[in-house]
Amino acid sequence: MIVTTKDLFKVAYGKFAIGAYNINNVEQCMGLFKGCMDSQAPFIIQISKGARKYTAKEMLEAVIRAADKVFPGAVFAVHLDHGDEATCYDCINSGFYSSVMIDASHESFEKNVEITKRVVDKAHAKNISVEAELGMLGGVEEHVSVAESDAKLTNPNDAEKFVKQTGCDCLACAIGTSHGAFKFSGTQGLHFDVLEEIQKRLPNFPLVMHGSSSVPQDEVARINAAGGSLKGAKGVDADQFLKAAELGVTKINIDTDGRLVWTRVHREFFKQHPEKFDLRDPGVVFMAEYAKFIADKNVKLGSAGQLPAVKKALGI
Repeated sequence: MIVTTKDLFKVAYGKFAIGAYNINNVEQCMGLFKGCMDSQAPFIIQISKGARKYTAKEMLEAVIRAADKVFPGAVFAVHLDHGDEATCYDCINSGFYSSVMIDASHESFEKNVEITKRVVDKAHAKNISVEAELGMLGGVEEHVSVAESDAKLTNPNDAEKFVKQTGCDCLACAIGTSHGAFKFSGTQGLHFDVLEEIQKRLPNFPLVMHGSSSVPQDEVARINAAGGSLKGAKGVDADQFLKAAELGVTKINIDTDGRLVWTRVHREFFKQHPEKFDLRDPGVVFMAEYAKFIADKNVKLGSAGQLPAVKKALGI
């Protein structure tokens, strides 16, 4: 069942984080639903601007609607990830999305407020939540590219002012994570002191952590052993997820790790079976491996086993 992002946040806040997983095709969708049902976890499906263009937005939305029927016990929200203003309006008008993210973090504070406020006004008129971003994460994710030297942590004072001026429903904060597989250099990591200060200024307000893939080193090693060339990849320690959740992080975005699973499965499969050419053969393996990955990640997020409580709270 598709529910509002806001309702999921109310149940999760301060107790666990909800996994927000990007999908691009039917295999990812099936693995995601299977993994969340196996682990009895609520979740958020994220559709990026790139995913909407990959085939056609109607195709991906139809896949999600079908999965909702195939897995009637699932409880999830549908979210636009890293949208520009025009894409946000398209999603708001479609009537399919639970929430949208307007990412104007590359603009000045004043311009970011102005753009976000416009999106908030249009979204709230249709009972759709809005995620905004303040501060700049380094790294690369589709059309988002920020050099590490240009990355900026979110200023707690600015966060408080931004939320009051825009009326956004949740805020993506820059606290040391980065987009993509190459997240940290040296000993850089999460800045819990910044996160704690933001929570003090915005009590009970849902915060979002982008760039939160763990980049498991065993996945990287297996990809490289099967012909890949990923070097220096490093991610977020998944054991820090619950600590972040206690400090108000209610939504944690995970995309890169899912791509690593896809790459590992397909590289290994065709290396081990060079005579194969049926795309369904590795697809079956991937859906099972992705479901296992999702279930394991939900345990780290604290969302595993929470589905009955979420259903009860939402009256489902």
